[in-house]
Formats: sequence, structure tokens, C-alpha cells
Amino acid sequence: MKILVACEESQAVTIELRKLGHEAYSCDIMDCSGGHPEWHIKGDVLEQLDKGWDMMIAHPPCTYLSNAGARFLYPKGILNQERLALGMEAKDFFMQLLNAPIEKIAVENPVQSTVFGIQKYNQVIEPYEYGHPFKKKTCLWLKNLPKLVPTNILPKPESTKVAGNWFNKGGKDRQKNRSKTFPGIAKAMADQWTMIQ
Repeated sequence: MKILVACEESQAVTIELRKLGHEAYSCDIMDCSGGHPEWHIKGDVLEQLDKGWDMMIAHPPCTYLSNAGARFLYPKGILNQERLALGMEAKDFFMQLLNAPIEKIAVENPVQSTVFGIQKYNQVIEPYEYGHPFKKKTCLWLKNLPKLVPTNILPKPESTKVAGNWFNKGGKDRQKNRSKTFPGIAKAMADQWTMIQ
């Protein structure tokens, strides 16, 4: 299959797809950090949507859509118009990916703020269902793809914060680190979604 992995600089999903023999390419405005620039399209993913892909797995930025950032919409009880405008731009990008002319699509994002009115997701997954001892509720919007089946369910962690791991590490790269796809989830996406004909 010819598969586009949108907004992915880590190449976690792309690498798992390549292991299975698929023609997969990551695409992001940043250079890739996965070690395979030959499988990376650096640029605007919207310019790639009509290139004859069989499937797209998309990870659009969530900064302005996430429910976790909703408190910035109403600082001191007053609607932040600038933040709202940025959220509407993010929604437009999200919807262009979800409605792309590609037969099979999965778009992942955290729980979104309801103020933007994006349609309800099809599934919620957690890292601890795929072999990683963390909680990070992730929503999936699916088009012609089945829900993911957990592959390695661990006990549900009590907290989202575990000291000393890449996922919760602070500093200037915190947002970039937290946006990376867990390897167990990447493998499940590749294994399960490419089985669908």
C-alpha cells in the first residue's frame, strides 16, 4: 500500500509500515528525527493529499484544539479572541485531513475542546493498552478503518506523571516529546490497519 503519515517527524508509524513492506512516507514541516530522510516529505502536507495514497494516518497539531488548553480560551472569564482564531485555523487544518480524498483515513488527537464543534471521535485509546505504563487519552477519527484492538494491556497507571521518562520530560522539547507516537501504538496501527482490504 501507498501510505501517507501526516504531521509525523518521529517516523514511528512510518518505520512500522516500512517493516511490513509498504510504501510509507512521513510528512511534516520539520526535518524527520526517525533516521530515514529518504522516507520523509518535508513540507505542507495539504499539498500531498491528492497524490494517490491508499491510506493516511494523520497526527495534526493539537495545541489550540486540545481540551487541556481550553483554560487559555477564557482567561479571567473573558474569551481570548486571538486564541479562538488560532483554534479555528487548527480546526480547518484538522478537517482538511479528515475529509481528504483518500479511501482509508485515521486522524489522532487528544480530547478536543467542544467549543470548536469537531465531530465526535470513533475510539479512545491509551498507551497502557499497548504495552506502555502511561495514561494519555488519545482519540481516533476513522474512515474505512476498524477500531484498534489492544495488544498488551498493562495495569492502568494511577498518574499520568512518571518521573524520568521521555514522555514527561520537561524543557524546551516537552511538546515535541509528548507528541511522539508510542512504539506499541505505532506497531498496532501498522499491523492492524494494513490488513484491511
